[in-house]
Amino acid sequence: MHVLIFDNNMVLPPKSPNESKAEMTVRMFPSDANPAGNVFGGEILKQIDLIAGLVSQRHSRTNTVTASIDRVNFLKPVYVGNALILNAKLNYVHRSSMEIEIKVEAEDLITGTRTLTNTAYVTAVALGSNGKTVEVPPLLLETEEDRQRFADGEKRMLQRLKERGKI
Repeated sequence: MHVLIFDNNMVLPPKSPNESKAEMTVRMFPSDANPAGNVFGGEILKQIDLIAGLVSQRHSRTNTVTASIDRVNFLKPVYVGNALILNAKLNYVHRSSMEIEIKVEAEDLITGTRTLTNTAYVTAVALGSNGKTVEVPPLLLETEEDRQRFADGEKRMLQRLKERGKI
């Protein structure tokens, strides 16, 4: 197990992705949708942002902000009356940033049928009380799936940095 020691002599032990994962269920109402009963994409994005914030704060134990939401895929519509079920888990952690993968399903509460409606990757950044970025605990990779998700997340992070001209 690796432990990081920072300049302030604070030790941050690694944390498993399972320690911060989250599931959230939200019922969709007419105020969340257009006149045809389709839930607004913006409402789904809001819920994605909320659960990503929850996961990133659980991991970092400090305030976090969304740095980017990318690769949002709208696969199927969500309708008024559906339950929106969001599952979020950390893929990758860098110095102060974290990539969270979110999968969204719509559940028809009458039939019980669940449909994958959205996927997204959110990058959150940890901030200290002074508003500056702070280090976050490293990710403890316990399974082959954890290691693969981390490697894939690192590739996406490098691509994002390249697109921004940072590397």
